[in-house]
Amino acid sequence: MTKRVVLIGHPVAHSLSGAMQQAAFDSLGIDATYELWDKTSLQLADAVTELRGDDFLGANVTIPHKERVAPMVDRQTDDAHVTGAVNTITREGKRLIGHNTDVPGFKVALDRLVGKQKMPRQAVVLGAGGGARAVVYGLITEGFQRIIVFNRHLHRAEGLVKHFGRSAAHMELRAMPWHDSIIESELAKTRVLINATSIGVTSDESPIPAEALHGDLLVLDLIYARTHLLNDAAAAGATVADGELMLLHQGAAAFTLWTGQPAPLDLMQAKLAEARAGGLRSAEGEPTGLAADDVPAAATAAD
Repeated sequence: MTKRVVLIGHPVAHSLSGAMQQAAFDSLGIDATYELWDKTSLQLADAVTELRGDDFLGANVTIPHKERVAPMVDRQTDDAHVTGAVNTITREGKRLIGHNTDVPGFKVALDRLVGKQKMPRQAVVLGAGGGARAVVYGLITEGFQRIIVFNRHLHRAEGLVKHFGRSAAHMELRAMPWHDSIIESELAKTRVLINATSIGVTSDESPIPAEALHGDLLVLDLIYARTHLLNDAAAAGATVADGELMLLHQGAAAFTLWTGQPAPLDLMQAKLAEARAGGLRSAEGEPTGLAADDVPAAATAAD
């Protein structure tokens, strides 16, 4: 019986994961298909219930459902429980297990961005969705001592900070209002900037003014493209990276969870490069300025 893996999100039409995961299945002779399921929040519970069928290996979950799906699984791994977000689901019999492979994927991207330098201890994070939760938890576990979270809707950032209250008790984790002057002031005293919003996916727009950036910054944009933010940061002399490594490694970790086999990383990366050449982008951020289920399909090509 051909097994099934699905990506559940809204929208999913521009997903990069399909080509990457299907090529991995095919290359290892695994009889499985990777499908895209566009499900609104009202359809989410029924979609999760369907995953309990014997023909499913599991699922990926993308925006805007990573937090919503967490209470719908039977058990959560530590990364999923601590972040309150699930991006990968596996089956144990009829039981569904929620994982968060964004966390290890982010750590790979952060390590590559920092390189041989000493790991910084202060960061600014833009966004407060499921991707931002993985980022903040990754920073906490990497020993960061001060993390400032900005989100267009302040209550979302405050909710994220409250969620991590216990695990961040030893450090300073704060939510601040999204104002250019405040962001610029915080960036002046930090080394790491991470964009976990979807700003820049479909437009030549940056979440922050170019003059707020400086040459000592390490800038990671979770969008899988050379965004306006990254171009501005590079022009300011900053070290920059897009979301390729995080997307690749979270997908590889998910593949291993579903199949029990090491992921063919080189092949998966090549397939991502092909999709990128075709103009597709990925964003782990939450939609900005719109209700999650009202986001147009072109706005969040997320994985």
